[in-house]
Amino acid sequence: MGPWGVLQPIADGLKNFVKEENLPGGASRWLFYLAPVISMFPAFVVFAVIPFAAPLATPWGTVNMIVADLPIGFLFIVALSSLGVYGLVLAGWSSNSKYPFLGGVRASAQMISYEVALGLSLVPILMLSGNVSLPEIVRQQQTTLWYVLPLLVGFLCFAVSYFAETNRLPFDLPEAESELVHGFHTEYSAMKFAIFLLAEYANLITASALMATFFFGGWDIPFWSGDNMAVAADGTVVGATPAWWITMLTAVVFALKTAFFVFVFIWVRWTVPRFRYDQVMALGWKVLIPLVVVYIAVLGVAMLVLSGAGIEFGLAYVGWLAALNVVLFLAVFFWLDRSRVVTGAGWRQVRSYQLQSRR
Repeated sequence: MGPWGVLQPIADGLKNFVKEENLPGGASRWLFYLAPVISMFPAFVVFAVIPFAAPLATPWGTVNMIVADLPIGFLFIVALSSLGVYGLVLAGWSSNSKYPFLGGVRASAQMISYEVALGLSLVPILMLSGNVSLPEIVRQQQTTLWYVLPLLVGFLCFAVSYFAETNRLPFDLPEAESELVHGFHTEYSAMKFAIFLLAEYANLITASALMATFFFGGWDIPFWSGDNMAVAADGTVVGATPAWWITMLTAVVFALKTAFFVFVFIWVRWTVPRFRYDQVMALGWKVLIPLVVVYIAVLGVAMLVLSGAGIEFGLAYVGWLAALNVVLFLAVFFWLDRSRVVTGAGWRQVRSYQLQSRR
């Protein structure tokens, strides 16, 4: 519909408004209605504490471009992002149907499992920045290096965990169409069904924005110091002089970074097949969580060694951590793994056949 189909999403949205609402006979009415709202609420609320542009000078002073400038924004994100699973569990349970109930059970097991790895993968950011304020985390990346370099392994664990948290392929087991019809929202229709899809893509955008903020400098423009500014606690500006065009330019850069990660989410959905459920659970509990715990210990030892050597936090400090993370990345993902973590159903038989053919 429309040129190149650009109006089709609008038509689909209008269609959901006018479609007939269905309520299963044995469903718990109020919980059935409440579940879509609970699933959508965390994604929109979490986005409120993400800074999306450089500070803006106004007649009333210079302000951070953030909806809710909380001093504990980091902890707010960790607490609120874990509430989305309640909407999926309620949707499956309140439908009083077998397929949605099984999808809700899968969602609870998967999302709670990867919530542990997700929270642990953010601990290295606290260790390196020593701050829970998101504007301060962005400012430190401006003055040194983006955290994707000194925390490369932590970023990869964070990305994998958020794929599972958002139920995106290859982790979309709670709504596997080939097994569970449509999983936890099989019994939903019209706008309530659309709210679940809206919540999924809202979580996708929020996850992309968090990756850009925590690991890719947020709204920072690389190789330019003209946007290196921050608002101190007393309202004074530290660094460059604010200007409206700098704020607009940094907002565009932040949008481009977020759009890149949205593309990565969609790209993976196009190319990677779905895991088996035992592979999903094994990856979470046997690989990610032990890996992140060991990584935190190794990073802590490295930071103690650097501090003992008299190297203060700065470009040299994060440079040494970046070199360590490159070595750890190569060791973990190209040597220790060697296709042993997530393997196909007939991997052992294929491997046995290959060994016999060589003989």
